[in-house]
Amino acid sequence: MSNKIAIIGLGNLLLSDEGIGVHIISELQREYDFPEEISIIDGGTLGLDLLPIIEGKEKIIFIDAADLKKEPGWAAIIEDEKLPSFLAPKLSLHHVGLGDILFASTFQGNKPAKVVLLGIQPEKIDVGISLSATLAQKMPEFIELIIKKLREWNIETQKKPKEPPRVLSNSF
Repeated sequence: MSNKIAIIGLGNLLLSDEGIGVHIISELQREYDFPEEISIIDGGTLGLDLLPIIEGKEKIIFIDAADLKKEPGWAAIIEDEKLPSFLAPKLSLHHVGLGDILFASTFQGNKPAKVVLLGIQPEKIDVGISLSATLAQKMPEFIELIIKKLREWNIETQKKPKEPPRVLSNSF
C-alpha cells in the first residue's frame, strides 16, 4: 500500500514556538502508530523542496506556527479554499514556501485533493530550542486536532503501548 496521506510539520526548531510543527511531528512519531498509508514528515524549513514529497499524495495535513491574531496557543484548522487567502499575507519565509508549493503543485496538476493546515498561534519567536510553556502545555490538544481530522477521513491511529520502566539489577 502506498502512502497517500501525509502529515507534515513545518518550522524552525531554533526559533522557539516557530518550530511547533516539527515538535508535534516528533511527538506523533514517539507516541502513535499510524497505518501504512500515512507518512509522518519533518518538513522543517524545506519550502519548495517539499514539492516531490507531496507529489502523489491525496490528502495532506500541514502543521505550523501562524499569526492567527489570537492569544498564544490558539489553534485553527484551515482547509482547501480558505488556505490561499490565509497564506496571502507572507507570515515568514517558510510560509512563502508553503504558498509556493501549493501553487506549484496546482500548476503541475499534482495538488492533493485535500489540503489542511493546523495553524498555531505562537507565544514567542526568539532564538531558543524550547517551546514556550503555553504551547508545550497545549501539545496534547494540538495532537488531538490531528487525530480528529484523521478520524473524519476514516483513519484510526493507535497510541503506542507504554513500555514498562527498566529495572536495573545491582547484581553482577
